[in-house]
Amino acid sequence: TTTKSTTEPTTTPHHTTTKSTTEPPTTMHHNTTNSTTELLHTTTKSTTEAPTTMHHNTTNSTTEAPTTMHHNTTNSTTEAPTTTHSNATTAPTPPPTTPPVPNPTVGNYSVKSDNVTVCLLAKMGLQFSFKMSENSSFQTLNFDPSANVTEVSGTCGSGGNDSSLLLKSDEITVHFVFTNVSQKFRLHALTLSVNLENGNVFNASNNNLSLWEASVGSSYMCRKEQSYNITDKLTLNTFQLQVQPFAVQNNKFNTAHECSMDDTSLLIPIIVGAALAGLIVIVMIAYVIGRRRTYVGYQTL
Repeated sequence: TTTKSTTEPTTTPHHTTTKSTTEPPTTMHHNTTNSTTELLHTTTKSTTEAPTTMHHNTTNSTTEAPTTMHHNTTNSTTEAPTTTHSNATTAPTPPPTTPPVPNPTVGNYSVKSDNVTVCLLAKMGLQFSFKMSENSSFQTLNFDPSANVTEVSGTCGSGGNDSSLLLKSDEITVHFVFTNVSQKFRLHALTLSVNLENGNVFNASNNNLSLWEASVGSSYMCRKEQSYNITDKLTLNTFQLQVQPFAVQNNKFNTAHECSMDDTSLLIPIIVGAALAGLIVIVMIAYVIGRRRTYVGYQTL
């Protein structure tokens, strides 16, 4: 028995063809399925042929490049930012500071009796600090003796008890009044008037002062800077001060009575004396202690 078996490949696979076309403008999805299923052909040339059935799932999908698709695609072009956000804090600009006022020029002033005899001499640099009101700040001005408009005048106390010195410029007018009581002179009154640039005028005076005291026939001198509170709104600063309002001789200052800050002649002797006294005390204490230890070393028999 001869069995001839010929097995032909079965050309009856199950083909599934899916064609999807997406048109760009309408953005709609069309699902078109064209399925072509061929009949299963089995050819058997023998009594028993083992059919071979192959299932082919072939999907032919043609997708055209859509112009509009549901893609979460973001095309962004990032340019270098021109504005940078920063949390840095710029320090505030400090207010401008007012430069300190320089020391005033020292001027020499004199008052003559009958336009011949000098009866009052003064040498000083004058600086005034004042404020217009309680809430305002102090302003500082110097009296400039080199200005051409400066006026010097006054009165002498020949036979009287008062002498005065008047100094005047475009901005400042100051009047000093000296009194003689029991052959002691002192400055007992001062009046100041200042013409400000804004048109205001500052005025202050004190008629109950007791400054620059010395004996009549001598002068008062204080070379170092001195500050005097004339009123609660006016302070007077003097530099290289020397005044003699009475008994001027030969147009020169007489023997000067120096202020306490200038009088250093007694300071050095006082310091040296105190040091010597302290040394003597230390020596005496050491001597007493030494003597007591010496007595302890001996015993009475």
